[in-house]
Parts: sequence; C-alpha cells; structure tokens
Amino acid sequence: MNKFTIRWMPLIFLISGIFFTSCSQPVKEAQATAPEMTDQDFIRNGKHLVAIGGCQDCHSPKTFENGVMKFDESRMLSGHPDGSPLPPMEVKALEPGNWLAFAPDLTTFVGPWGMSYARNLTPHETGIKGWTLETFVKAMRTGKHMGVEQGRPIMPPMPWEIIGELPDDDLKAIYMYLMSIPPIDNYVPEPLSPDEVREMAEAGA
Repeated sequence: MNKFTIRWMPLIFLISGIFFTSCSQPVKEAQATAPEMTDQDFIRNGKHLVAIGGCQDCHSPKTFENGVMKFDESRMLSGHPDGSPLPPMEVKALEPGNWLAFAPDLTTFVGPWGMSYARNLTPHETGIKGWTLETFVKAMRTGKHMGVEQGRPIMPPMPWEIIGELPDDDLKAIYMYLMSIPPIDNYVPEPLSPDEVREMAEAGA
C-alpha cells in the first residue's frame, strides 16, 4: 500500500460511513412515519382482493347477452338467486370419480358432498349482516360455517383453505369491503346431502 493510499484512507472510511448512513436513514424514517390504514384504505384493498380472487365467479348471479355470460351487477355478490329454476339433476355427479355438475349461472354445485349454493355475501339479513369480523376470520381459518366449531363445514367449491392463509389485515379488508356494498334481499337455501339430492332428482325437481 503506497503513502497516498494510507494518507487518504481515513477520509475514505468517513465518506463511506456518511454515504451508508444517509442511504439507510430515509428507509428508517419511512418505516417510522408510515400512516396507519384508514377504513377507506381497507375497503379499497378488500375490493381489489375480491376482484382478483374471483369471488363474483360463484357468488354473483349472471346474465346472458348474445351467448356471453356477464355478472349481474344489480345483484352483485348476492349468491344463488332465490327461486331460480334448476336444470334436470345429474345424480352421477354425486359419485366420486365422475364429473362435478354446475348450474348454468355457476351459483349451484353438485358433487360427492351433495348440493351447495353460493352464499349471499352482502350485508343483508339474508346475507352476512350478522357476521362480525371475528366470525368472518374464524370461518375462513377453520372452514366452519360462521366459525362455529361444532357447526357444518363450509361447502365446496368455496376455497376457504386458500383464503384462510391470507394475513389478518387482508381478511379484515375483505370483510370491510363486503360490509360496504349494497345489501340485497336474497335468501339462499342450505346445502343438501347426497340423499336429499337423489330424492329431489327422483321427484323430478
């Protein structure tokens, strides 16, 4: 090492220290001053999560225009339409190993579990108005309807296992968004067992 290098070494270390300190300081300040999320922030994030999660694919009724299926925005996330007719039942779908059956509007499903209906997710008495945030989170974490430990399971094809892996803030965002949308009066039937579906099919329903 030559004399020039030795002479300037302390200055090099000093400049390096100042540089790295100044680079890290804004990050620390940004972390310290990051604002807390407002209710509107949560709702905005929840709307985004519901959209990219494809929740409307099952939970919103559909319209058909020129052979194209579209979401019925006037009944957004209100679940299987009360009283809507179902096509003839395909009981083979109840047996494991066969194709599953979906109603044309994708709000009713038949499989080895029986028949299930897309729930009303709006904040109406017939929907989730009575659900608290704790109820919603527990349901998504446990796969039990309304989070009741001894209650019935959340029925397929609801992907609660995936949703339940979301962090608490994301689940809170989804809940707050659902509670912010227009309430829609639409009673959705309870799921049916395989035997009940067979009886329905035999009756010609």
